[in-house]
Amino acid sequence: MSGEPTSERSGGPRAQAARVANEEGSATMSTGYAPEVRERLATDAKEIIGRYPRPRSALLPLLHLVQSEDGYVSDAGQEFCAEMLGLSKAEVVGVATFYTMYKREPSGEYNVGVCINTLCAVMGGDQIWEELTEHVGVGHDETTADGKITLERLECNAACDFAPVMMVNWEFFDNQTPESAKQLVDDLRAGTEVSPTRGPRRLCTFKEASRVLAGLPDGQAGDGPSAAGPSLEGLKVAKANGWEAPKAEGSEK
Repeated sequence: MSGEPTSERSGGPRAQAARVANEEGSATMSTGYAPEVRERLATDAKEIIGRYPRPRSALLPLLHLVQSEDGYVSDAGQEFCAEMLGLSKAEVVGVATFYTMYKREPSGEYNVGVCINTLCAVMGGDQIWEELTEHVGVGHDETTADGKITLERLECNAACDFAPVMMVNWEFFDNQTPESAKQLVDDLRAGTEVSPTRGPRRLCTFKEASRVLAGLPDGQAGDGPSAAGPSLEGLKVAKANGWEAPKAEGSEK
């Protein structure tokens, strides 16, 4: 493929993904949520709001909650958050559009992020990005026509010791190559089961990940290793030499 990656225009793949999201979720720009969906969301929202001394403090998790329903922060989702928290819609929109973790248009079932920050870039992240965008046919923050994959350029995955690193719905896929990255995306699109390098064996969908970020656990938090390999080398050296972190002044010895 030559030239720039395909853009998502009205009537194109993005619009198709939007229709899929509306059919599977229930939010539309004009009608809001169906009564049964709103009742279910309200039950979850009240549980989340109850964790905070002030209702408006629950805005960030509530945005994740509506994103778990629709695959993005829809117009109906913004109105729902505003109503539940006693805020204006403008206040909700101002927060939702500030953070890149909240999607303004339907995201794919799998949000695939490629780190292109310094270490990952020099270790092959830039090449992975170039080959992956050409392979899939979409660019940054764009979604494939089948609604399966959204690609995203990430500035840092906080896993430099495993560079180059990719993330799928915020789960780690370490030590990637252009070939392994393309195979990973092909497997995701084909429905083949894939497992993160670290963390839970089962890879959740973007909507499921958003629900976890809303503060509603999926029971997988303790599954699999959270650290491995190079991340533990410093700890091994410290233990072998009997090193300990200095204690704060005045703390008990």
